[in-house]
Amino acid sequence: MKKNKIYIKSYGCQMNIYDSNRILDLFKNKDYVITKNPEDANLVVLNTCHIREKAAEKVYSDIGRINKIKQNRSQDDIQLVIAGCVAQAEGQEIKKRAPSVDYVVGPQSYHKLPEMLKKNDSFISDEFTQNEKFKNLLYNSSGGVSEFVSIQEGCDKFCSFCVVPYTRGPEFSRPVNEIVNEIEKYLKQGVKEIIFLGQNVNAYHGDGENGKSRDLAYLINKVSELESLKRIRYMTSHPIDMTNSLIKVHKTNNKLMPFLHLPIQSGSNKVLKKMNRKHTVEFYKKIVDKLRDERSDIALSSDFIVGYPDESDKDFEDTMKFVDEVKFVIAYSFMYSQRPGTPAQKKDNIPLAEKKARLSALQSLLKNQQKNYNNSFIEKNMEILFEKKGRYKNQYIGRSIYNQSVFINSEKNLINKVENVNIVRSTNFALESMF
Repeated sequence: MKKNKIYIKSYGCQMNIYDSNRILDLFKNKDYVITKNPEDANLVVLNTCHIREKAAEKVYSDIGRINKIKQNRSQDDIQLVIAGCVAQAEGQEIKKRAPSVDYVVGPQSYHKLPEMLKKNDSFISDEFTQNEKFKNLLYNSSGGVSEFVSIQEGCDKFCSFCVVPYTRGPEFSRPVNEIVNEIEKYLKQGVKEIIFLGQNVNAYHGDGENGKSRDLAYLINKVSELESLKRIRYMTSHPIDMTNSLIKVHKTNNKLMPFLHLPIQSGSNKVLKKMNRKHTVEFYKKIVDKLRDERSDIALSSDFIVGYPDESDKDFEDTMKFVDEVKFVIAYSFMYSQRPGTPAQKKDNIPLAEKKARLSALQSLLKNQQKNYNNSFIEKNMEILFEKKGRYKNQYIGRSIYNQSVFINSEKNLINKVENVNIVRSTNFALESMF
């Protein structure tokens, strides 16, 4: 019997990668096999993201490419699904603008896809039904050493630049037992590391035993009881949800890795207020001090937006001073760009040339910090969890406890092994090691 083939493309964040893996689970159970070539596929899924600049335009460009493939095939032989946040935000517009799209489904409704295809029902499914979604998913490992686990979705923060509350819905946390059950399935398939995901992952407040609400600190401790699980990470966090109990877990739980992605977005209180971030620079620094008091070697990463509406030269200087003081091991920085439907959309008044100049200056500082941090590990021993083969013969790539990429040459297979290695060289983005 001929099997159907599914091709899926993920845009954007780790949450989308997790969702794409769950979509693949749904169809592998329906006798589909995965293909990396859309021209071979009977089902093409574009799992979209609305965070990046011109996200919708990139999706329409890909729709155009898939449409050319569809024109050479019969209608029943290839179908196109638009999933994810662009589907949630622009469902009706997609159907109007791109008639070649067969199905549109939001990030909380993709569990309905097999039934939609079965009924040939191309309605737009965009309800916020998180709990229903998770109850209808399958959980097969993607085959790697590390696996994402979505524990919290949605956002109640309403930052003025962000579309997440409108595309992912209100904050929702999964029950503790459901998360533990999912992780146990991955561990049986050889997974060693779990990365908890959430739009505001540290706002987690899922039901535990007897329906009592439990926080992220509790969940980390609970999951760490699983013997074959070696490492735990979580992302992305909001500063106002960094509770004292969560901070202390970084000291007391040796399976929780000493790396934290904690976005601030700006080092200016004026800009933070305009962003509706609900915290100040001083508040953020206190969180950092508490973290370093509990775990002195914790590695910090962050996000920054430059050229936000009304950001002055002094505001940007404050950001540069802040970065210089806190010192991040890695950070992601972007020029502000408008997002339809967000409060900040109406006022984008910083010239593009100024945005580019500020971004270049900030990235230069951040790159230098990352380089100095990586150089500090030369001639030191580190514990590395090796994940995959490198591009060269006998090369393997893994991650340090601080989330750095580390590569080594070895004649023995290192995948899924934790090894203590010596760091011999550093690049801007990775470490080279040897036994």
